Amino acid sequence: MFIRQIFLALLGASAGFIVSGGVFTVLISVGLIPRFAGKMHIARHIFALEEMVVLGTLAGDFFSVFSDFGKLGEWVISNQLFGKGETEAVWHAIGNVLLILFGIFSGIFVGCLALAIAEMLNTIPIFARRIGFRHGLGLAILAVALGKLAGSLIYFTQAVYLYG
Repeated sequence: MFIRQIFLALLGASAGFIVSGGVFTVLISVGLIPRFAGKMHIARHIFALEEMVVLGTLAGDFFSVFSDFGKLGEWVISNQLFGKGETEAVWHAIGNVLLILFGIFSGIFVGCLALAIAEMLNTIPIFARRIGFRHGLGLAILAVALGKLAGSLIYFTQAVYLYG
């Protein structure tokens, strides 16, 4: 029985390494991290930026596998850190701000990744040339981004995720 558990642990860790290697290969092949470093003018700190991506991925993996360690809100509310009557309201406000920040940064990352992949494959210039699109390409990309923003806002504010 113990050997079976060791085998399953090794198999799970190996599969995790393969998947994470694939994700980092995509990020490296697209050139997303060097592009971020170039846009933020921190090219001398590119290794620290890469390490933050790795550490963020590992932290997300850890909290997704060991979800009991990520229940900070329950601990704050049960210990009444902000006073007897105010802890829940203060924690919900802090949680909403953190959730908004996480959503913004996740959206920025996913958008940059999608545009980097599209640019790597030259889809935008090829598409623009095929349809004879000469001027206003920036406005078209902005319109697509605003459309995705509006769709996301409708999806989450109307709770579409609950009933499909």
